[in-house]
Amino acid sequence: MNAPSPDGYTTADGRSIGPVLMEMKNITLRFGGVKAITDISFDIREGEIRAIIGPNGAGKSSMLNVISGFYVPQEGEVWFRGARRPAMKPFQVARQGIARTFQNIALFEGMSVLDNIMTGRLTLMKSGLMAQALWWGRAEAEETAHRAEVERIIDFLEIQHIRKTPVGRLPYGLKKRVELARALAAEPKLLLLDEPMAGMNVEEKEDMSRFILDVNDEFGTTIALIEHDMGVVMDLSDRVVVMDYGKKIGDGTPDEVRSNQAVIDAYLGVAHD
Repeated sequence: MNAPSPDGYTTADGRSIGPVLMEMKNITLRFGGVKAITDISFDIREGEIRAIIGPNGAGKSSMLNVISGFYVPQEGEVWFRGARRPAMKPFQVARQGIARTFQNIALFEGMSVLDNIMTGRLTLMKSGLMAQALWWGRAEAEETAHRAEVERIIDFLEIQHIRKTPVGRLPYGLKKRVELARALAAEPKLLLLDEPMAGMNVEEKEDMSRFILDVNDEFGTTIALIEHDMGVVMDLSDRVVVMDYGKKIGDGTPDEVRSNQAVIDAYLGVAHD
């Protein structure tokens, strides 16, 4: 990989990665007297797959919650697409083009797969609530267009056979895929994946890895993910930032991180909650 420059870099497999999309500058997050994140800086570049890793309790999910707007850091700045981001509600962040999945699946289990994915289009809908309820005029045309996009995602993720099935009836691996579909329905510039492989068997992990690579390649979506499976991280990621006890202890390519002694020590030590 060429060293990152202001314009981007080229990966070992010849992919072109663009300029900085998001930058975390000296982020510190406290809960009472406890620091969950301490003075961490890193960037996420357009078109890359950026992993955030670390032992249990390292602050990874807290960092993802800062990126998604759920937490507002007490110190530091979040920059997105070249502008400093003020404190925002999560729905405002979503409208900027940031979507996410969750460590614990957050779907509407009584609704069908199709309807769950349609909820991912809500931030893109322009017609008012009354027009949508009456399903008339512009609202009808708009929903038809949104449904066409959802059907495209359903085909892409190979879940046509369950499109009308209530989510509550699905096995765990398929629920994870539906949650990915809902996030993609928002047409994100930046997709945040919180432990997308958690609880999966080997075959399900292989499928999810393939879909993540395809989303990055075919949709051009920038991806930041938290994942405990180091094999998956090293195979998928262009760059990796490593956290431990709320601090950054490594940042670089998978090979650079793998040979970093501080990272080796953190993973060989006892995981901490």
